[in-house]
Amino acid sequence: MIKILKRKWVKAMNGEILISADKVKRKKKIIKIARILLLILMLILLISYIVVGVVYSSGSFTISLDQNLYFERGIIIYDDPDYKVYRSELYARTVDSFDNITYRWLPNDLHEHRGGSHNGDNYVAYTFFVENTGDKVADYWVEVVIDDAINNVDEAVRIRIYRNSEYVTYAKLGRNGRPEIDTTPFLSDTLIALDHVENFKPGDIDKYTVVIWLEGKDPECNDNILGGEIKIHMAFNSEYVEK
Repeated sequence: MIKILKRKWVKAMNGEILISADKVKRKKKIIKIARILLLILMLILLISYIVVGVVYSSGSFTISLDQNLYFERGIIIYDDPDYKVYRSELYARTVDSFDNITYRWLPNDLHEHRGGSHNGDNYVAYTFFVENTGDKVADYWVEVVIDDAINNVDEAVRIRIYRNSEYVTYAKLGRNGRPEIDTTPFLSDTLIALDHVENFKPGDIDKYTVVIWLEGKDPECNDNILGGEIKIHMAFNSEYVEK
């Protein structure tokens, strides 16, 4: 009787040992999977950080020139009238951070600047030139594109573009589906504006000034966009290819 009880106890012990071994095995497997998932998550975060860094490393506003405009039509871009050379890109000086303002606070003479960055309190301003240095009448396309927007800051941003002395102020459609006051709506979520300049004669110069700010009177300008960033570029192309 004692031997039988002992055998049952041994079997029970063996069963417990087997069960414990299975639990340990499952626990190790779960830990291994958790580590792999954590590594994948860290890799995704690292890649995202690198991508954002690359996108924003050149500043919040850049200008690019299609090389065909220069090599085929003699069109150049520059921000210093005393230094007219071929450049494929121009970079506006960034503002580390800015608060919201309203368009009424902007100076009236921003487009009269000599050239380059002339940022003010809570706005980005940049003036540059497009010139036909060739010997033929030419044309060019201009598109202004949002490369990236964080925390929906594009909902409240304003982009004013002067061409010579005329300007247009662009804004995203309001959530009610209507244009914001005194603005022209973005053409899409990412395409702000598109223009085709024709009959650009040899020696002609177009002066551009771009101003970017957060409009405090926009209903979407609230705490939800705190910490937001936006990356915009203006491209001068030899032709427009619909995306």
